[in-house]
Amino acid sequence: MRSFEEIEALAAEKKGGPAALNALLAEHNAPRTAEELEKVGDDRWLAMFTKCVFQAGFSWKVIDQKWPGFEEAFEGFDVPRLAFLPDEAFEALLGDKRIVRNGAKIRSVQENAIFLKDLATEHGSAAGFFAHYPVNDQIGLMELLKKRGSRLGGNTGQIALRFMGKESFVLSGDVVNALIRENVIEKDAMSKKNLTAIQAAFNEWKATSGRPLNEISRILAFSVGTSH
Repeated sequence: MRSFEEIEALAAEKKGGPAALNALLAEHNAPRTAEELEKVGDDRWLAMFTKCVFQAGFSWKVIDQKWPGFEEAFEGFDVPRLAFLPDEAFEALLGDKRIVRNGAKIRSVQENAIFLKDLATEHGSAAGFFAHYPVNDQIGLMELLKKRGSRLGGNTGQIALRFMGKESFVLSGDVVNALIRENVIEKDAMSKKNLTAIQAAFNEWKATSGRPLNEISRILAFSVGTSH
């Protein structure tokens, strides 16, 4: 695979030069520090998981427009309360017009509340667990989200981490195509072997470029996208 300097030069060429590339990168906030992430309430993690779960395969604009209703219907995403959601409350949510009435996704809110409550029991807070999880093992965190969370596998969990401010990469179509081009993986199947190779490549690029995983991920995507 090429050095990240070469990949960055390719992305800059496609986006109109280094200044234009840096302007695109600056449009998104830098990752939060571990100390900043640790201060985020577990309710906000549950809210973000819920938002990303409901946005998956649906109109993001609609979810954004209805989000105040979600906050009301799920009572501010209080983790202990939702972890013990009684059946009658679940039934009421199925008919609540303030939210998107998808039974499986509504149930995932309770399941993810249980997941976060368990993390808090094990680590003091779910926020603390996510804050200090090593960024050089994102595939391990992705696997945990998939196994212990509800509907948080694939890009859903990755996007939630990104939106919460955790330093992370997102394996979008363009990023995966760039990884194939760089011979990191041969095809887009997310096997354990491929995920291990992907993590190793990101770790190497982070070490040599000094950039956070967020920027490396976006630069990879820009290096595949059409020229401007």
